[in-house]
Amino acid sequence: MIYGYARVSTKEQKEDRQIAALTERGVKKRNIFTDKQSGKDFERVEYQKMLKKLKQADILVIKSIDRLGRNYAEIIEQWRYITKTVKADIIVIDMPLLDTTQYKDLIGTLISDIILQVLSYVAENERTLIHQRQMEGIAVAKAKGVKFGRPVEFKAPDYVNIYRRYKRREISINEAMQSIGCGRCTFYLMMNELKENGYI
Repeated sequence: MIYGYARVSTKEQKEDRQIAALTERGVKKRNIFTDKQSGKDFERVEYQKMLKKLKQADILVIKSIDRLGRNYAEIIEQWRYITKTVKADIIVIDMPLLDTTQYKDLIGTLISDIILQVLSYVAENERTLIHQRQMEGIAVAKAKGVKFGRPVEFKAPDYVNIYRRYKRREISINEAMQSIGCGRCTFYLMMNELKENGYI
């Protein structure tokens, strides 16, 4: 039996290209398992379902090694489990040398294992670098005064006057929040901003 596995990191991403590549390699759509979540670990529903179905002499097809996962140690562990324990084969479409159906002798297995370890290391290293760049970008943006998160939209354009009425005790804090259209935390944040900018 030939199975395929596809993974995208978020629900917004599309797995169409991976599925197209798998079907081109002869995997039937009903035998393709797809997860929409990070590859940082192997606690994935569809991946686990696929593992339970996988038997000796079956073939697992994936488009690229980083679809299997991005953690070096976990990828190696899973590769060995599938090929050594289950005794199924793996085909990595983007890397023809990672095709255990073609290299059954000792030299072929050795070459496949070496390439796998190098690629797994590269995939994990790239993931680390991406995260590092994101953190550096956020730090630089914050230093420039960029604010993150969804901008607050208030129901009332005259929220400064509403806040002033609250300060004069003409209305309660709950009435003020309801008129503005915000929660308590946002209300206090707004109050601090108004003070800092000299509105009150």
